[in-house]
Amino acid sequence: MSLALGLLLGALSLLVMLPAAQHLRSLQDGERTQATLHTAGSCMAGHCQVKFEAGGRTVIADLPVGSGGGKQSVGASLAVRYQADDPQVAAREEDVGGGGAAVLAALSGGAALLFLTVAAVAAIFLARRPRSEA
Repeated sequence: MSLALGLLLGALSLLVMLPAAQHLRSLQDGERTQATLHTAGSCMAGHCQVKFEAGGRTVIADLPVGSGGGKQSVGASLAVRYQADDPQVAAREEDVGGGGAAVLAALSGGAALLFLTVAAVAAIFLARRPRSEA
């Protein structure tokens, strides 16, 4: 069980949260604009949307995994950065440093190491256990 949890948390860290942090950092030089929170939810899991004007049209963009702001209500005003060539790729300005996603990557990576260590220690104790004669 510990091995499975360790592998799952390691995969979460390496395959989801680290790329999310890199993606957020890639928007640091993006266009800045004011937006309103269109759909609230679990922003850290990528279930929030923002609405803003870009290039003369209204855009509703999903906030990426690792975003903050989940405690804000629908209609709240916030600053976002988006890619000029693709306004659908946007993130809250406070998140473009990638810090929140990086912290979650570190936490899930640390938990993965803990569970993998527990699994290794359990395997060593089982291997050293004297075998009972039948």
